Amino acid sequence: MSRQSVAKAHQKIQELAWDPLYHEPVSQYGTDYTFQKAQKKDPLKQVLRSYFPMQEEKDHRVYGASDGAIRGNMFRQVQERWMEWQKLFLSIIPLPEISAARAMPLLFRTVPNPELHNGQAIQMIDEVRHSTIQQNLKRLYMNNYIDPGGFNSSLRDFQNDYCGTIGRQFAEGFITGDAITAASIYLTIVAETAFTNTLFVAMPAEAAANGDYLLPTVFHSVQSDESRHISNGYATLLMALADESNHQLLQRDLRYAWWNNHRVVDAAIGTFIEYGTKDRRKDRESYAEMWRRWIYDDYYRSYLVPLEKYGLVIPHDLIEEAWNQIWNKGYVHEVAQFFATGWLANYWRIDPMTDKDFEWFEYKYPGWYDRYGKWWENYNRLSTPNGHNPIVFEDVDYQYPNRCWTCMVPCLVREDMVYAEVDGVVRTYCHEECRWTDVEAFRPTYQGRETPNMGQLIGHREWETLYHGWNWADVVSDMGYVRDDGNTMVAQPHLNLGDQKKMWTLDHMRRCPPLQSPNVLFNEMSPEEREAYAAKYRQGGPAGRYAPADA
Repeated sequence: MSRQSVAKAHQKIQELAWDPLYHEPVSQYGTDYTFQKAQKKDPLKQVLRSYFPMQEEKDHRVYGASDGAIRGNMFRQVQERWMEWQKLFLSIIPLPEISAARAMPLLFRTVPNPELHNGQAIQMIDEVRHSTIQQNLKRLYMNNYIDPGGFNSSLRDFQNDYCGTIGRQFAEGFITGDAITAASIYLTIVAETAFTNTLFVAMPAEAAANGDYLLPTVFHSVQSDESRHISNGYATLLMALADESNHQLLQRDLRYAWWNNHRVVDAAIGTFIEYGTKDRRKDRESYAEMWRRWIYDDYYRSYLVPLEKYGLVIPHDLIEEAWNQIWNKGYVHEVAQFFATGWLANYWRIDPMTDKDFEWFEYKYPGWYDRYGKWWENYNRLSTPNGHNPIVFEDVDYQYPNRCWTCMVPCLVREDMVYAEVDGVVRTYCHEECRWTDVEAFRPTYQGRETPNMGQLIGHREWETLYHGWNWADVVSDMGYVRDDGNTMVAQPHLNLGDQKKMWTLDHMRRCPPLQSPNVLFNEMSPEEREAYAAKYRQGGPAGRYAPADA
């Protein structure tokens, strides 16, 4: 089909749109933004009769690679450490994809541009396709990998897991609150334009290095669609910038969207890339190096900064702070340590770090061993049951962290923890920016302006609070993280499946102390006790260490 015929078909589509004059349309999804009907264009001008053959060819390649992986015994060669972390990743990622598909109808009536409606409809189809091929990838792993436990129940498991709930709140941010905030700024302008670089480009490279060439095939197929989604977001952003009354909201939303994406995506993908790999070549990029190239240079400097000339206020301070968190404050390492600390509340097996891992981390992150090495040595020592409890209950100089109400990643960089009383409850936050998001940004009024469509962060958000006071055997049973024998746990702090004596069971869990929520205990304190606790908490770390006794 000629390019000219595609352009004509795309123009013809616009004739199918009209503004009804016989009634006032009902606003199904609200926004506090206003739009001028400027003649903004869809740069890609995609139409379905060119779109479907292209996607069909891409699907042939994906499913052909899947067949080749099975016939070529890929699952005999792939690293177990890598595959175990995919139980978490592939349980979460289909939800952001399908939430992105659900987000597009939010924009159909709020963005008055028929040309963009066509692009949004195609993006909706894209996102459904992405979720489908990712679910199929997970099914293949389940059917062919040595340990299907965790893959076989992940649709249920991820939303009540103490890590997976973080991903759930991230995905639900695409479809809640102000339609433009959620579906445009948070999703297309930040998540898809910035963070899919590490998600769908950097991570597949690490998968291939660990013998997994199926994930790269699937996720490169996904990433090839992102240019259309980025285009949708960019065109909507320019329309919003054309009305100066939107600038205040754009500044608010860009700050919120950037910070929440950083807290969740960097936490997850950074951990998978750094701690889920067995590839310890010195010339391999660390996650910090990937982030600097893919997000700081390619997104921030090449995409965001040029938009300043249109009046967009860029959150330079937050972007620099995100880099500071990753490079100077060890954010990814703190998250990986937290995931491993709570291995008993997960549904995958977390491999201990070895001397080879230690050497690589020290080479890429000088000073890493002094911060984290001793704790990982203790993790290895305590990985098989031998009369002791799981590491979270042992004396390894690790203070279990308070949970952040906003992003739901715990307050792992201890010096940054803040708190506030909201609606009669004291909430802890991992950073001042998360406190601002909850206390100021997500409110019916923002800086004196009525913002009724913004919504609020409500509900049962803290995993530990839901199980406060429970016996650990009951917690694991309630979540369903038990193998077919009814006693052996799905999660293990090692990869040894061959010796049943090395497997942790519900019997081991019954003798553990009851689960205690730091946030519940924090609310039970007096104001003076709370302030003293917070002051000492901020003096703790790195690696979750308690504050010095004389602090």
